[in-house]
Amino acid sequence: MRRFQHYIDGEFSDGEACYSSIDPASGTVWAEMPEAREGDVDRAVNAADKALYEGAWPKMTATQRGKLLYKLADLVAANAQVLAELETRDTGKIIRETSAQIAYVAEYYRYYAGIADKIEGAYLPIDKPDMDVWLRREPTGVVAMVVPWNSQLFLSAVKIGPALAAGCTMVVKASEDGPAPLLEFARLVHEAGFPAGVVNIITGFGASCGAALGRHPKIAHVAFTGGPETARHVVRNSAENLASTSLELGGKSPFIVFADADLESAANAQVAGIFAATGQSCVAGSRLIVERSVKDKFVALLRDKAEAIRIGAPLDMATEVGPLATKRQQDNIGVLVAKSIESGARLVTGGRKIDGDGYYFPPTILDCDDVASPSLIEEFFGPVLSVVSFETEAEALRLANDTRYGLASGVFTQNLTRAHRLMKGLRAGIVWVNTYRVVSPIAPFGGFGLSGHGREGGMAAALDYTRTKTIWLRTSDDPIPDPFVMR
Repeated sequence: MRRFQHYIDGEFSDGEACYSSIDPASGTVWAEMPEAREGDVDRAVNAADKALYEGAWPKMTATQRGKLLYKLADLVAANAQVLAELETRDTGKIIRETSAQIAYVAEYYRYYAGIADKIEGAYLPIDKPDMDVWLRREPTGVVAMVVPWNSQLFLSAVKIGPALAAGCTMVVKASEDGPAPLLEFARLVHEAGFPAGVVNIITGFGASCGAALGRHPKIAHVAFTGGPETARHVVRNSAENLASTSLELGGKSPFIVFADADLESAANAQVAGIFAATGQSCVAGSRLIVERSVKDKFVALLRDKAEAIRIGAPLDMATEVGPLATKRQQDNIGVLVAKSIESGARLVTGGRKIDGDGYYFPPTILDCDDVASPSLIEEFFGPVLSVVSFETEAEALRLANDTRYGLASGVFTQNLTRAHRLMKGLRAGIVWVNTYRVVSPIAPFGGFGLSGHGREGGMAAALDYTRTKTIWLRTSDDPIPDPFVMR
């Protein structure tokens, strides 16, 4: 059995406790994970706080920080396959996806390596003749980063990269579900040569680890990716230390298909948007909103593609859909599908968990006449697509915006003016037109509403990990007059 450790203050160590990690493909224990509790959290935060103000890190130039990030990027690229296999083993995400995604994660570290010495202050043309005034951008402080199990190396890179470029130090909490690749990533941080305490990586449960981390008095910012309910706890905890927060939360993303769209292309994008990663993606296009005149044709096309998907062992390169990450998620999706069918949704394909070892659930399509169906409202976080139709563009936009979430959206049409109208009208942080689920380190992403606030990716993310300091310099040699002498 594989045994993992925390990475705190430049050293690998066991936690105050430990727990077993389950292989989702077999439902059996495969590794032992360290469990951080309040003492481990305190040790990690204190190490990050010390590294922020003492030792080599605060003395480094921005260019030197960038060189360390370049080295880390090269190590991620060189070890992508090892990390991919660990993520597949611990989360059930298929190897063909983890391999490609982690190889691209290196580009995020390269992007922020280049940005490190491009974070600029400003000289202010102040309205006083004998004053020079500058704005300096300085690291915001010690950052708590809470990362979920799905796409964790990507979702940590969009936090770690910009925070390091800005000069912050951090404590990264990997999800208690499937933390292996992030704990292994710590070895690359160590090998890259980051000073002790700059990056600390731990794992543990919400009540005993996450809460202690978020409310720690030395935490200046909390960067969280997860669900809205946990985010509410994060925000409440931040009242203890008045830490700022950035929240990248869930989604119930609309995928709008007009009759004039290239239906084959749209169907392929829809399959990728909802069934890739077994639907366990915050940007999953889980609500298909399709023009009524082509609905039956398009749903039949999707059904054929869904039923042709190869479900199997996640470490097999031929597998297209693997297991869900946890048993509770498999059970929860089954309950939500059943409730949707009871409320009137018609099952097109799938709908029942696959018997046997592992936490498998087949690609599922539900045709929903009632917009109040649970499948159109709740985030399943699984391979379940809900379908509703429309007659007019205005109706499509209304249906798309009829959600508490606002992370991603997709529009498929050949009508350019219509596409521009929908770009403006959709209440979502991302709008993909005639494509879906595309990312780049250059482009920020984030949501509206229950999908959170703040942005990850791009220069904006690096600036979010800084705070401004205003510096006044009096340039006159004349003495400052006595303020109490009347003239």
